[in-house]
Amino acid sequence: MEIGTTSLVIFLCILPVVSFLYASVGHGGASGYLALMALFSFPNDTMKQTALLLNLFVAGIAFYHYYKAGHFKLNLFIPFAIGSIPAAFLGGTMSLDPFIYKKILGVLLLFAIARMLWQASKKETPIKSVKTLQALLLGVVVGFFSGLIGIGGGIILTPLILLLHWGNMKEAAAVSALFIWVNSASGLLGQFSSGVTLLPISGVMVVIAVLGGMAGSYLGSRKWNNRKLEYFLALVLTTASVKLLIF
Repeated sequence: MEIGTTSLVIFLCILPVVSFLYASVGHGGASGYLALMALFSFPNDTMKQTALLLNLFVAGIAFYHYYKAGHFKLNLFIPFAIGSIPAAFLGGTMSLDPFIYKKILGVLLLFAIARMLWQASKKETPIKSVKTLQALLLGVVVGFFSGLIGIGGGIILTPLILLLHWGNMKEAAAVSALFIWVNSASGLLGQFSSGVTLLPISGVMVVIAVLGGMAGSYLGSRKWNNRKLEYFLALVLTTASVKLLIF
């Protein structure tokens, strides 16, 4: 790993903060982990599988808390998942030039920033019925890029659900959490089939991320209004996106 001891310690201190913030809004945090690893100059060939591994644990915990709080809609989840799982596996088997990888990641982080800053209308909007074919096709697209870049896809799926009025904020978070989990698992299997390996410190990173994820998902699903957390997270992602796109 091309990172010094001091930088690694700082990274491990920031990691649970990222998982806490993401889990509080029903996400696994892969875009945040990738952004953080990019800021600390992790090797490109280790970032994708590491982010997907952390996603598995944090998104799983987030889904549990949102499901227990009664926000999960199975009929909304299924068409997205059917399209995304094989597409995420396919994306996970592919690799990109490091320069292109950073630029695509930087652009996708802009989706996360837009998601965090997007203000829902104060007027109550009726929830519409899910259009199955449209959800299936969207699942394919989101799943493929999820596996290719090493994210679970929640940063794209959540705003799609909200913009299409297929669910409210809490329902979108619950569906996205499980969507992230299945895509991360599929993408990670695709990675392993290509012969990639995990970092020796991956186990420590999982434990630290889980601690933050447990607290964030519980408070986010049951106690908190997520808006202030999302503003802070948008600031973190903006910094990383600028670094990836410009440098």
